[in-house]
Amino acid sequence: MDLPGTHSGDSRRRRGLRRRRALVAIVAALAVIGGGTWAAWGTLGPVVARFTESDDWDGAGTGSVDVRIAAGDSGRTIGQSLAKAGVVKTSSAFVAASRTQPKMAGIQPGTYRLKEHMSAAAAVALLLDPAAKVTTRLTVPEGLTVKQVLALVEKTVGLPAADLEKALADPAALGLPAAANGNAEGYLFPATYSVNPGESAADVLKAMVTQTNTVMANLGVPPERMHDVVVEASIAQKEARSPEDMAKVARVLDNRIAIGMPLQLDSTVSYAVGATGKVTTTAEQRATDSPYNTYLHPGLPAGPISNPGQDALNAALNPADGPWLFFVTVNPETGETRFATTIAEHNANVALFQAWLKDHPGQ
Repeated sequence: MDLPGTHSGDSRRRRGLRRRRALVAIVAALAVIGGGTWAAWGTLGPVVARFTESDDWDGAGTGSVDVRIAAGDSGRTIGQSLAKAGVVKTSSAFVAASRTQPKMAGIQPGTYRLKEHMSAAAAVALLLDPAAKVTTRLTVPEGLTVKQVLALVEKTVGLPAADLEKALADPAALGLPAAANGNAEGYLFPATYSVNPGESAADVLKAMVTQTNTVMANLGVPPERMHDVVVEASIAQKEARSPEDMAKVARVLDNRIAIGMPLQLDSTVSYAVGATGKVTTTAEQRATDSPYNTYLHPGLPAGPISNPGQDALNAALNPADGPWLFFVTVNPETGETRFATTIAEHNANVALFQAWLKDHPGQ
């Protein structure tokens, strides 16, 4: 928040001095008018009242008023919003009070619950109280599916599941790009969002889609490549933890597709059967006839299997250089992943994973 760097005491003294000078001038004018004083007072009285009346209220205020502060709002802009909402009497009183509180310069955007007819100092103090901020902080981690994101929003923000599902049914209103084919999977960008009171399910989900569109534009992803980029990124997000390993996973996908080799990914099968939290799959699951089953169908799956973050999208756009055709996470706890170019190398790595499973029964 942009606040002038003077002291509120000096400001109040200057305003008081200006009022006194104006009052002296008015009194002098009345003295000159003489016999017409009473009639003149009818005209000049309101002017005198304006100069002598305080521009601030007293006390902590009453009732409840929600005021939204936008990113980049200056101290004067905030003061004007508070005055319009009836929180403070004047913007100038708020700005003067703000100058005594350096922390006001770092006030965060969001919705704040204040009171009516507060003194400017009381309003400043309440704005700096964390309890006054009624904006909900929603953090969406990388790699969640749409279903998991909706559950998180319902739990954190309190929006009904039915409202969220209804919002998903209108992809145009959410701003989904053509590459999504009406499916929000992969396009709810993982980030931290501020959800203000009164925001709808469509508002919340649209913010995530908007962020995805912004990131895509910043990365320079052409529309004709967007679908494949998001699908590969969603796989890399599920299969690896570090940006370096994600870039290697993306290279394995490209290498296999280039030679017509099935991707054979457990992560896509898990998505197909609704078991997204599982590390391994069963033979029965791998036999499931689904466009997401990369054991049965060549090439990339029908769509994204998670909502990827920036690192995974970068990996899909810029795969690492290498001849790898295989990879396996040998330690799910640490995320250690081994890459191989031959089936013999891969089998040795798989043995390491199997040893880990043996040492960690039930996981």
